[in-house]
Amino acid sequence: MRRDQRTAVAACLAGAGLTLFAVTRVWAVRVEQRPGLSDLRTEQTGADVQPWLIGLAVVALAGTGALLATRGVARRVLGVLLALTGAGVAAGAVLAQAGIDPGAAGLAGSAWPAACVLGGAAVAAGGVLAARHGHLWSAMSSRYERRPAVDPPGAGPSGVASPVERPADSRELWDALDRGDDPTAR
Repeated sequence: MRRDQRTAVAACLAGAGLTLFAVTRVWAVRVEQRPGLSDLRTEQTGADVQPWLIGLAVVALAGTGALLATRGVARRVLGVLLALTGAGVAAGAVLAQAGIDPGAAGLAGSAWPAACVLGGAAVAAGGVLAARHGHLWSAMSSRYERRPAVDPPGAGPSGVASPVERPADSRELWDALDRGDDPTAR
């Protein structure tokens, strides 16, 4: 795996993870004073303010896995989508921060949205790397991919194998086993 590929995958993975963690933390706390009763404390997480941030973070995680599975132009297109996803996460966190009053949350009220913006920026940076260099990266092994059918050995010009070298289908093999014959002894 190339260094820029590792960097892109790590950036997307770390950014999506940071976003998922930051968006589930408390961003705002509102305390309502009630005379004669205990204070009413209402907490808001980033997911309460912008619920679609979790969805974008999950899309970034899935896209990170797809970066490893795709190749060529598809990987570059996926890089563009990841860059847009990261930009969406960062913009959503900024909009959420602008729309809420941290109240009694203190420093955490601004630290978690900032962490969410950093996560989005990391996903966007990884996406840009994939869009720019993804077509040059190595692909997953094709070891388990289906290979195109070829004529069996001994096939004549019509493509039909001679009866001696005709490969047995799986039903014939199972039937031979049921009879007690060894289908491999020919």
